[in-house]
Amino acid sequence: MAPWQHGVVGNPSGSHKAAREARRAVEEARDEVAAFVGAKPGGVIFTGGGTESCDLAVAGVTSAHRRSHEHSEIVISAIEHHAVSDAAHKMARDYDSVTVRVVDVDADGVLDLDSLHDALSNDTAIVSVMTANNETGVRQPLDGMVALAKSMLAGGAPTHTDAVAGAPWMHLANVTASVDMISICAHKIGGPVNSGALILRNEVALDAVIPGGGQERGRRGGTVDVAAAVGLACAARITMKELAEVNDRVLDLQEKLVAALSLLPGCQVTGLGALRVPGTVHVTFDGLASDELLFLLDQEGVRASAAASCSSGAADPSHVLAAMGISRGRARGSLRLSMGAETKTDDVDAVIRILSGVVHSLRPEA
Repeated sequence: MAPWQHGVVGNPSGSHKAAREARRAVEEARDEVAAFVGAKPGGVIFTGGGTESCDLAVAGVTSAHRRSHEHSEIVISAIEHHAVSDAAHKMARDYDSVTVRVVDVDADGVLDLDSLHDALSNDTAIVSVMTANNETGVRQPLDGMVALAKSMLAGGAPTHTDAVAGAPWMHLANVTASVDMISICAHKIGGPVNSGALILRNEVALDAVIPGGGQERGRRGGTVDVAAAVGLACAARITMKELAEVNDRVLDLQEKLVAALSLLPGCQVTGLGALRVPGTVHVTFDGLASDELLFLLDQEGVRASAAASCSSGAADPSHVLAAMGISRGRARGSLRLSMGAETKTDDVDAVIRILSGVVHSLRPEA
């Protein structure tokens, strides 16, 4: 990224030498991001991050749908990140002709395909289901989602997946192969913050949420951040190269962490009956509170979270856990531990030792 952060950086939309060099860097980055999800470069729309990418998919497609339909229904799962759910509900608040239909999940947090079947109608504008849940790590049945969306409706409804949490761990070219639109961001795969992309695998009617300038084929106005695009592409390339090795190593660490935490009093591991990405271990503690767990862990140098990492706080139980049927009392003691490519065995051993001490200090009787 360094050459595009200092000195003269041309506008990729310009025609002079500096602009042409910037445009070349952006287009090379577009090629790599497209390869990351197995799409064509022309479908890559660079954005300011995962949230914007999801908003562009949901709001952009629904806006286009409204022009040719009397009613527009946005179908999302009950466990979507707020980037998707807030975008959907905002459209419904702004337009009387737009409604949101929420699809149930089972006790492990996996999309209920029967509930999805019931939610689809001829008014469906878009179906959005995440690749893997950002809180629990539970993977979602994207092929089943797409099959229903395409077979139930004449011409098929456009499909979208928030792949932000799945990107570090899953081969997106295979996992999202049937999905029309994929949202990713750079910082989840080791790249810069405020860099992301919405990738269109197929032609989808999409209105720009940020108009002006005609950049990104008129789908997202504003001068493209060359350094951010290059950083996203570099992170994608490294993630693809190291994917198998990192998965194998972190999966072993996940199993070690789960086995140890399962022995702690009052602890339950979330989503054990479902496929999960290796980097997430989510647990709940009966009778304990997330805020006290997080405070004591932070004092010992363990950076954990209770819900989504970008949530403003842990005062309210997670909507994801509520959708799974987990009681409010148990959800109050939720804890999410995340690992990455850099996590080592010593790190996991330290977390096990520290968290065990914290739990026993809060449960002196145990």
